[in-house]
Amino acid sequence: MTAVGAIRSASLACVALAFVLSPVAAVRAAQAGEAFGIAMHGAPALPAGFEHMPYANPDAPKGGRLVWGLSGTFDSLNPLIVRGLALQQIRGFVVESLMARGNDEAFTLYGLLAKSVETDDARSYVTFHLDPRARFSDGKPVTADDVLFSWALLRDKGRPNHRQYYSKVTKAEAPDPLTVRFDLGGANDRELPLILGLMPVLPRHAVDPATFEETTMAGPIGSGPYRVSAVKPGASVTLIRNPDYWGRDLPVNRGLWNFDEIRFDFYREANGQFEAFKRGLYDFRVETEPLRWHDGYDFPAARTGDLIRDTVKTGMPQPSEFLVFNTRRPVFSDIRVRQALTLLFDFEWINRNYFFGLYTRSAGFFAGSELSAYGRSPDDRERELLKPFASHIQPDILDGSYRLPVTDGSGRDRATLRSALTLLSKAGYDLDGTVLRQRSTKAPLTFEILVTTRDQERIALAYTRDLKRAGIEAGVRAVDPVQFDQRRLGYEFDMLQNRWDQSLSPGNEQSFYWGSQAADIPGTRNYMGAKDPAIDTLIAALLEAHERPAFISAVRALDRTLMSGFYAIPLFNAGEQWIARWNRIERPEKTSLTGYLPETWWQKPDPQPK
Repeated sequence: MTAVGAIRSASLACVALAFVLSPVAAVRAAQAGEAFGIAMHGAPALPAGFEHMPYANPDAPKGGRLVWGLSGTFDSLNPLIVRGLALQQIRGFVVESLMARGNDEAFTLYGLLAKSVETDDARSYVTFHLDPRARFSDGKPVTADDVLFSWALLRDKGRPNHRQYYSKVTKAEAPDPLTVRFDLGGANDRELPLILGLMPVLPRHAVDPATFEETTMAGPIGSGPYRVSAVKPGASVTLIRNPDYWGRDLPVNRGLWNFDEIRFDFYREANGQFEAFKRGLYDFRVETEPLRWHDGYDFPAARTGDLIRDTVKTGMPQPSEFLVFNTRRPVFSDIRVRQALTLLFDFEWINRNYFFGLYTRSAGFFAGSELSAYGRSPDDRERELLKPFASHIQPDILDGSYRLPVTDGSGRDRATLRSALTLLSKAGYDLDGTVLRQRSTKAPLTFEILVTTRDQERIALAYTRDLKRAGIEAGVRAVDPVQFDQRRLGYEFDMLQNRWDQSLSPGNEQSFYWGSQAADIPGTRNYMGAKDPAIDTLIAALLEAHERPAFISAVRALDRTLMSGFYAIPLFNAGEQWIARWNRIERPEKTSLTGYLPETWWQKPDPQPK
């Protein structure tokens, strides 16, 4: 590679060449100097000089208001710390990152605060060149000093994922006021340049490090398209468009951020939230309950067309719901108990009686995508990765023949009950009359399922019926969304329902989901408490992969290892996004690979007077 100084003076013409060269040559050409974008694998799909994102309408009218309806509550406007329940949409709307995601690609970033990026083939460093036009909402310029300040602040005081990622940087410096270089030597993490590209940038002049970790209702100063204009604690937050937004004409922003005002209204109870939507008190909702999607929208506005229902098929791994075992609890420490409890979940009965057959089911964590190992034979790369951990992988999961149990759908399937009781006996449990007891202590096998929605409660109650047939007494505790989040983040539960949304480019966040270190840190998403060196090694392998085929093999190997741990009971997969919106809200014809994007929507213009 050329020296850093020579790289900075290189022309962007080399990037344009990337689109007429072979794929490997194209990547190397793009890495030979400053580039307008960076992809996890290969080269960005869009050419230099692109005008707008393919899923955005550059002619979308500006104006109007969009009202979101969110469940739960909030007590902070800082989503970058562990403490408190924050409005997550502050990211993006108010606080920007160095680069912006291309939502039609697995993992590609394009210029935002940083107009260009450079790295080497080994990704041993990454340099960001800031756009000299970039300004915070108070008019002060965004400088390299702000970027270095943000990196150090989040590394030391941010959320666990930020602390984990940013601590991998060995050296950070600002060669000039608009350039920041991060040295990554020894990290062996090819995703890290992109992770740093998504780093939120805070104004050094407006943030006090001494109080940063405290919750606050003060609207942060950011460089994004909106500013916080009004806050009703626990009830709503209103954002207004910044008329002086510096980045409104950037290609990544054309056709986005179309509303003059955005309000986030919070609802503590799910049924009340839906009733508010039916009355038009907020503009759209993402439906997650099949019963409601099937039967709940038969009201006048839906029949007349005032309300529109969109079914969106994405290119992403299908969102999957799980009942998660907290293996920190002794009751779930034995994998045979977890396997038995998985057998006892009657998906066929629940899907037919509760969900109108709308769901499918996969044992893996990347369902419906090329990354899933479920039902797939391993390739040679997978086998090589898994060889040191052969004892960790169940043979039928390794060879791809494993399938989740299928019941007769009666709710009283005897075959699965017998199989579950056999596993439980091997784990030291016997039936004592109608109660399953630990053989040595005579203690009954009991646990509690934590729920927060009516749909979760219905699933949990149906499951407890099946457990009772095996002599297991499970209780169901319903709590409000606030308490549910607090207990989930603090791992104060036996079992709960959860969903891990996955992308086509899983990376560092996988350590946050199932890494051994994350298991002991409150606030991560390793809710099951997994601690497995095989998982840690395979996450490292996917981060080190240079090419897409090797990356896919590493992810599939990780998927097999997670399945073999029986950390969670697969409930169902949602193959589509269900979106309901009032017809005053319009959206582009093309949907992105990732699905719906409210930032691309706009308000229907009022009819012109005749």
